[in-house]
Amino acid sequence: MPTAAAKVATREAYGKALAALGDEREDIIVLDADLSGSTKTAVFKKGHPDRFLNMGVAEANMMGVASGLASTGLTAFASSFAMFAAGKAYEQVRQEIALPRANVKICATHAGLTVGEDGASHQVLEDIALMRVLPNMTVIVPADATETEQAVRAVAELQGPAYVRLSRMATPVLFDPATYRFEIGRIATLREGSDVTIAATGVCVCAALEAAELLERDGISARVLNVACVKPLDVETLVLAAKETAGIVTVEEHQRAAGVGSAVAECVSERAPCPVVRLGVDDRFGESGDGAQLLEHFGLGATHIAAAASDLVGRAQ
Repeated sequence: MPTAAAKVATREAYGKALAALGDEREDIIVLDADLSGSTKTAVFKKGHPDRFLNMGVAEANMMGVASGLASTGLTAFASSFAMFAAGKAYEQVRQEIALPRANVKICATHAGLTVGEDGASHQVLEDIALMRVLPNMTVIVPADATETEQAVRAVAELQGPAYVRLSRMATPVLFDPATYRFEIGRIATLREGSDVTIAATGVCVCAALEAAELLERDGISARVLNVACVKPLDVETLVLAAKETAGIVTVEEHQRAAGVGSAVAECVSERAPCPVVRLGVDDRFGESGDGAQLLEHFGLGATHIAAAASDLVGRAQ
C-alpha cells in the first residue's frame, strides 16, 4: 500500500467523482443547501447546471425534494455540512429517505473535529450514531481521496439510501487507485498484525498506520483495519481480529458513545468477546482550532493510539 506525500480533502474528491458521474449518467441529480463552494458540488453544477438544484438554507426541504426526485427514477445526491445534513434534517432523513428506502445519497462534508476553526457548533460528533441507527441506511466514512471517489461510485450503484461522511481538512492520500478497491460491507486490512488490532475510520486511519509503526519499534505487532463501511459492518473481519489478537482499539473523530467503537464492541461482544478500547471524544463538544492539533488535543494522534494499544497488550499478558 503506497503512501503519497500529497494531501487532498475527501470533500474535494467527492466533487471530482460527482462531476465524473454526471458526465457518465443522465440520472444523476444533485441538490445542495447553498454551500456548493464548500461541499464541492459546484464542480458538478459547472458541467451540469440543468441537473443541479440550490435549495437554499433549507436542509429539511432539500431532503424531501431529493426523496421526491428519487421516486421518479433519478439518483439523487444531497449535500450540506454534516451538522446540518444529519442534525438539522434528521426527521426528514428518517421519514422521507430511510423509511421509504429512497434512492438518495446524503454526502455530508465538514464532519468531525477537523472542521477546525468553525468550532463546536459545526463540529458534528454525533452523525455516525444518528445515521447508523436508521434502518435501510448505509453508512460510509472514507479514509482518503482515493477511497472517496470509489465510495461515491459505489453508493451511486446502490439502490437505496446512503450517508457518506466527508472531511474539510486535507489529509494524506493513502491508497493507490490502481490497486485499492473499496467495497460496501467490507473492512480493508491495511496491515497484518498478531498482537493487537487498531480499527480506525475516516481521517483517523492515517494516524492508526503511524501508530502501528511506533508499536513495531517496541516489538508489538499491530493489525490495522480501515472501517470505511460502518454499516453494513464486516462481521467476519472483526471476529477474526478478535480471535487472533489480544483486543481491538477503535479510533474515530466522533463521540465515543454510539459511533464506530460502539458498533465494533457490539459486534465482537456477541460473537468473539475481547477487550475493546474506544478512542474518540468523551461526552463533550469540540473546540475551535487547527484540525490536526484538535485531533492531538482529543487524544486521537498516533502516539495516543499507540499508547492505548500497548496498554491493551500489556493487560492481556
